[in-house]
Amino acid sequence: MRAITMKEFGGPEVLQLTEVPDPQQRPAHHLIDVHRAGVNYADMHVRNNDYISPVELPYIPGNEVVGTAADGRRFVGLTRGGGYAEKALVHHRTAWAVPDDITDEQAITLALQGQSAWHLLFTSAELKSGQTVVIPAAAGGVGSLAVQLAKQAGAKVIALASTEEKRRLARDLGADAAVDSGSANLTEEITEGAGGPVHVALEMTGGPVLPAILGALAPHGRLVVYGYASGQMSDLPSRFLIEKSITVSGFGLPNLYSDRDALPTSIEALFGAVREGWLKPVTGGVYALGDASAAHSAMAARTHVGKLSLDATR
Repeated sequence: MRAITMKEFGGPEVLQLTEVPDPQQRPAHHLIDVHRAGVNYADMHVRNNDYISPVELPYIPGNEVVGTAADGRRFVGLTRGGGYAEKALVHHRTAWAVPDDITDEQAITLALQGQSAWHLLFTSAELKSGQTVVIPAAAGGVGSLAVQLAKQAGAKVIALASTEEKRRLARDLGADAAVDSGSANLTEEITEGAGGPVHVALEMTGGPVLPAILGALAPHGRLVVYGYASGQMSDLPSRFLIEKSITVSGFGLPNLYSDRDALPTSIEALFGAVREGWLKPVTGGVYALGDASAAHSAMAARTHVGKLSLDATR
């Protein structure tokens, strides 16, 4: 089969289209013909060799696929690598049958980024109706879904995005205010948009953005950290946390893979929301499998909106 293989770490150019043996069927797994493979920030960290969980080379990236099993059923599923390929194995516990009225393009947004958005808001942050929430990268894959989920839950949404085009999209998706994530006065602009300190904030940028968001939290506020897209980790100011009694938690979706209820519950809720029409996945671009390096370049440049994916059939 064709697959994107990394034989070294580095820039997008290390993502090479190669011929590799087909994966062999294993117990408790579906072997699927991949239609779409999701592209995520985690894949960039793997490529740069700065991911939290190191990988061994040679390596096929990709943790999110949608495709068809031998019996004709469509599945969307989560993998631990191996997704950038024409065929992939997905464990029964992290694979879900896709309803006929959900397209491949919709499904590929939901398995990793959709469920991340869901559990960030409702499991980790425990967001409630009437609360105010800050959502970073609000025009991206996780962010664009989180804006809609939070708004539907009755929260006031403050979106962060780097360009006016992206801020406009966030407002169109339901954000009550949209703030330039690169502002030198980020704390002040968040609190102004929110009408005061906020109850909940998500954070995936790192660097100077994290302390700026912390500054906008109200006493007893909650911060959930789920990434460091800037490539910079940030130290948490413990004195500041104590003074405002702020709760900080980390989030990584793989920690829910062994939970028999969490992911089945969220994926069914997401399918239902798309079916009802109020959750609208945003597609930022579909690249041929061999153009994985171009997809990574677009993600690194942050020129895209919504979900990036690879079409493994071309």
